[in-house]
Amino acid sequence: MKIGEILKREFSVSFEFFPPKSPEGEAELFKTIKELEALKPTFVSITYGAGGSTRDRTRNIARRIHTETNLTVMAHLTCIAHSKEDIMQILRDYKDIGIENILALRGDIPKDGFQTPVYGCKYAVELVRLIRENFGDWFSIGVASYPEKHPESPNMDWEIRYFKEKVLAGADFSITQMFFDNAYYYSFLERCLKENITIPIIPGIMPITNFAQIKKFANMCGATIPQSLVELLEPYADNPEETTKIGVEFAIRQCEDLLDNGVPGLHFYTLNKSKATLLIYQAIKHKIPFRVLSV
Repeated sequence: MKIGEILKREFSVSFEFFPPKSPEGEAELFKTIKELEALKPTFVSITYGAGGSTRDRTRNIARRIHTETNLTVMAHLTCIAHSKEDIMQILRDYKDIGIENILALRGDIPKDGFQTPVYGCKYAVELVRLIRENFGDWFSIGVASYPEKHPESPNMDWEIRYFKEKVLAGADFSITQMFFDNAYYYSFLERCLKENITIPIIPGIMPITNFAQIKKFANMCGATIPQSLVELLEPYADNPEETTKIGVEFAIRQCEDLLDNGVPGLHFYTLNKSKATLLIYQAIKHKIPFRVLSV
């Protein structure tokens, strides 16, 4: 099922996972998937490591989910370290598997004097264009968006201009980087509408269960953690249970506000765990618009 088509007719609830490094981690991931599958998500996504470091693991996990569950799968694909032929082979593999959804990303630039392959894609817009030119509408293409701008963008005008290029190249929908202040998301939507960008922009929600970890993630992607939330979490930095409680309560309020303002869906960054996401979903499900829960 193509995510772009689904989003035209129903609200979306989706979950993101990353490919584990060990058989034990994979077993734990599929335990999480089984628990979250009961919520009948619209789709699940599988991340792709920096520089293509999880190429095979991403494909294998995506294949397992596609063949062993009833879930619609979206595979992340970063282009920064691949030649166009590498990318084409990856896409052909996904088409052969039957996966119809790709999240097209540039990816983090590797360190140590890295240079983009001569016959590669330097930016996500080039990857979107490559997919459309060679596969037509076979893939539904998602792209990333940054309500607080990408760390490399000098300002929001720049951010919107390059986001629009990805949309014009053929993106069907977008998932945002995590954010904790909804005002950034609403402001981003207003800027997009002024530029006639009308694709669904799904907010990405990161439940806080480890304060040190989230601070690191937020610093890397430029997300602002409200000072009021920092002050709540800091006294419990070494208390996982209390941190999770505070993080879940905050995410519930955040999601309720987003739902009250008519978002097209919610995308949860699960970190391969189900507890926090399940708690949030149970608390907000009464506000979620009607969904066609196909099995």
